[in-house]
Amino acid sequence: MSLETEDLLRDLSQNAESVCRHYLPAGRREGSYWMVGDLQNNPGRSLFVRLTGPTSGPGARGKWTDSATLEFGDLLDIIRERTGITRFPDLLAEARVHLGRPQPVLPDANSPRSRKSPSGTPEAASRLFAASVSLTGSLAETYLRSRGITQTVPSGTLRFHPKCWHRDEGQTKSVPRPALIAAVTDGAGALQGVHRTWLAPDGQDKAAVDTPRRAMGHLLGNAVRIAPADQTLVLGEGIETMLSVREAAPSLPVWAALSSGHLGAVLLPDGLQRLYIAIDRDPAGQRAAERLTARATEAGMSVRVLEPRLGDFNDDLRAHGVEAIRQHLAKQIDLEDQHRLTI
Repeated sequence: MSLETEDLLRDLSQNAESVCRHYLPAGRREGSYWMVGDLQNNPGRSLFVRLTGPTSGPGARGKWTDSATLEFGDLLDIIRERTGITRFPDLLAEARVHLGRPQPVLPDANSPRSRKSPSGTPEAASRLFAASVSLTGSLAETYLRSRGITQTVPSGTLRFHPKCWHRDEGQTKSVPRPALIAAVTDGAGALQGVHRTWLAPDGQDKAAVDTPRRAMGHLLGNAVRIAPADQTLVLGEGIETMLSVREAAPSLPVWAALSSGHLGAVLLPDGLQRLYIAIDRDPAGQRAAERLTARATEAGMSVRVLEPRLGDFNDDLRAHGVEAIRQHLAKQIDLEDQHRLTI
């Protein structure tokens, strides 16, 4: 085992509960263990993951045993089972994403991509985005309004699909549901994936399903670019979160990384001078912000963390209104960007 892999496993074990909450959400913590039914994330108590102890050796945190099948393994085995990833380098990349680590530099950006799965490719994402329509007058627009978001978003970033296929884990048949579709693009502006938020029939909330949000395509290093960066960029996790920041400061460039893991891996544009990280108030978001801060600072950028009053900036928007967010942001951003808070 390489030193890099050993270090990654050690970092995963130190964040064992975060890994379990993300990949085995049907379980729950009971004392020093995460308890769940099995590796397929069924409810129950047969499989237990140790959350405390040393990072390696006997009794190490992150080790798991299924008392029903007598299977056992480590956190990489859990990630492999839950994602379906078969190639070990891709498995390590997924682990880095969860931990908010940057990805290693690839030898040649123009070299052919590794083998793709039959679905979830950028090509499939492009077809879905091309089949989607403008937000105007759609259930997706209704959904955003219900979240307090009123600013117009370019159709190259967000669209609506009236019948986007959805299937929860364990279901055998897909069901068409209305969905908000977001473009995930790379630094050159090429579409590399999409993010889907399935909606309730009236558009007032997300669909009442186990997994109302999913992404497809190549996400590592990429983002939902709601507005192009200049010398300044605000980067955060959720689409609604970053649209809420944009409500208060329409001229601030904002991107959504889609998760805390992807937040730490986004490739920052050349020429960026000031980076604001709009965090969610949870441990995973704070860890990702710390890693991104270290990477951006090393690249010579000025970095500030923007903290919401509540869980995230959309919570703030719905609870306190846009003017309260504007005043809250004014206390946190650089003088050079204060003018962007003026409507």
